[in-house]
Amino acid sequence: MAHSTDQQPPEDTEIRAVAAERLTFFGDAVVAIALTLLALELPVPEGSTNSELWHSATDHRDAYMAFAISFVVIAAHWRAHHRVFRYVTSSNKLMTSLTVYWLLMLVITPFATDVIGGDGAFQARFIFYAIVQFVACVLFVFMVREIRRATLYRPGTPPDLLPGAIRRMSAVAAGFLVSIPVALATEWAYLCWILVPGIPAVIFAARRRGSDGQVAGAAGKD
Repeated sequence: MAHSTDQQPPEDTEIRAVAAERLTFFGDAVVAIALTLLALELPVPEGSTNSELWHSATDHRDAYMAFAISFVVIAAHWRAHHRVFRYVTSSNKLMTSLTVYWLLMLVITPFATDVIGGDGAFQARFIFYAIVQFVACVLFVFMVREIRRATLYRPGTPPDLLPGAIRRMSAVAAGFLVSIPVALATEWAYLCWILVPGIPAVIFAARRRGSDGQVAGAAGKD
């Protein structure tokens, strides 16, 4: 992975490094807040007997399922952010703006979770949630593209780190996008969030195995 050779004044380099570090810490803090808000919105089962408590918890199963989905989604965003930003050593105005808007989508996720966990109007609730997550994924892709374009990463960054992050998050975004029209026909649209992102991963793995096989075959002939 190429790195810019342009020399910057030491003061400017230090300021950009501090800005990148503060942006990373800010992102971690907001993600933690989003996860906390997500848990605070969980309905508490009620009942004076074990049976009543169990039935109350069962009545709230949709809310608990929505919580589990949102927790996985936010955690996946944080893991992707952590994987990329540990190699980021600089920032710029566009990067900061994209990060703020990305964090906004994560903060909205607890509210979107309440919406999708409500009763009735499945299509409208589902589509709202899917749009929030789609926008979050697209913003993250733009963030990584800006890191790559502006060379905001450190020397020695793994060559496949940024392309891989873009590829994976684009696949997740596609899953949320495809689920929107599917939700108009069936409530099984949730499966798009699992199945669609897995398709590019399977294709990429198959191509990689094929490429490795060709290299091994060529080496055997030599």
